[in-house]
Amino acid sequence: MKFLLFILLFFFLSCKEKTTIENSGPSNNHEASQLFISKEKYKRQLHGFWLGQCIANWTGLVTEMDKIGNIGEIQTGAFYTREDWGQPDQPSIWAEGVPSDLSPTIDFVFRDTSEVWGADDDTDIEYMYQYLHYTFGTSKLTPEQIQNGWLKHIIHEEENFLWVSNQKAFDLMKDGMLPPETGDPSNNEHYEMIDAQLTTEIFGLFAPGRTDVAIDIARLPIQTTARKEAESIAQFYVAMHALASLTDDSGDMKERVFWIADEARKNLSEDEYPARMYDSVKALYHSGVSWEAARDSIYERYQVNQMDGYEITSKNLYCNGCFAAGINYAASLVSLFYGEGNIIETIKIGALCGWDSDNPTATWGGLLGFMIGKDGVEEAFGRKFSNQFNIHRTRQNFPDDGLNTFERMAEMGLYVVDKIVVEQMGGKVDDKKNRWIIPIKK
Repeated sequence: MKFLLFILLFFFLSCKEKTTIENSGPSNNHEASQLFISKEKYKRQLHGFWLGQCIANWTGLVTEMDKIGNIGEIQTGAFYTREDWGQPDQPSIWAEGVPSDLSPTIDFVFRDTSEVWGADDDTDIEYMYQYLHYTFGTSKLTPEQIQNGWLKHIIHEEENFLWVSNQKAFDLMKDGMLPPETGDPSNNEHYEMIDAQLTTEIFGLFAPGRTDVAIDIARLPIQTTARKEAESIAQFYVAMHALASLTDDSGDMKERVFWIADEARKNLSEDEYPARMYDSVKALYHSGVSWEAARDSIYERYQVNQMDGYEITSKNLYCNGCFAAGINYAASLVSLFYGEGNIIETIKIGALCGWDSDNPTATWGGLLGFMIGKDGVEEAFGRKFSNQFNIHRTRQNFPDDGLNTFERMAEMGLYVVDKIVVEQMGGKVDDKKNRWIIPIKK
């Protein structure tokens, strides 16, 4: 009898040690030694990423730079509230009194099945990085590959849909400088504004379940345009996208999102303002105040009082640094926590929150779209959407005159993940079962 019990105990412990998971829940995924991911399912999730990102990006563009507070030479009055959803859009700081031409009211912007989504700066650099990985057949981009990609695919004259740090990095590349020097503060004084926070989230999806690998392969693309806290913020977003594969699809979305966020928070330095911003916004959420009150609080805390080391206001920048990494990261956390994993509510809050509102909405629309997949996005909105994407709206020199589909974009993503799983993770591509076997780092 004792021998039988010993055999059963040995079998139990052996099974526990070799635990494998098929995208199971946040309570136990990080304890597993291997992650099994269906490639067919991941393809639908990548489709959902691009679709969710486009919906959120274009919806956020309606209110982009409408409300930035009352500091500096540009004043826009009170911020939007939830009551403004569905109401007439107000002009942005550079619109000369004219509201957005995307929508007369603050509302979702959709493209139906007969239309085409246009690229924007929240989607096009990610598209380019995926394309470079695919065409070069590499699991890790080199400085020369990034420079060549930027010089080939970005329009050299205005309007080229680049701003601040991204534009400066591009100018430096045209002069012969290679990344990561293009993002070094000694060369790029704009390293913390319109930088890698909106161009590198996809690297987290290239390394499912492995934040260490995701941050490593994203390091050079991030440092192409960002440093210091702006770099940390970009890494936070990358980590969240990698961690999404360690959550149970059948689990509660709020619990999944909050677990992902808290895990990504562990990568932030306690000595920098992003960690303090995270803790501050999360505390506001748990205090029970409205999202509007939380948003107003971060405006007072960071732009008026310059707390936690966030000192943009003292630099007297145009629009008080309204597109700086820090304030938009704080605003993104408001929509993340108060959206509670609901893609519709998250995008709504993000669009109404203020500042560079298409940036946080695109980030979370992409993440939540990935988590629920194409079908989940369509179910959430109760409709079908276009699967067509035109990268040539903002970039150039891509095949097929820049027209692509989310399905083909997702297939390219699968190829990139194949390379990274094998070459960077030490994992396997199981062609027989059409899945990846990924070792989970303890």
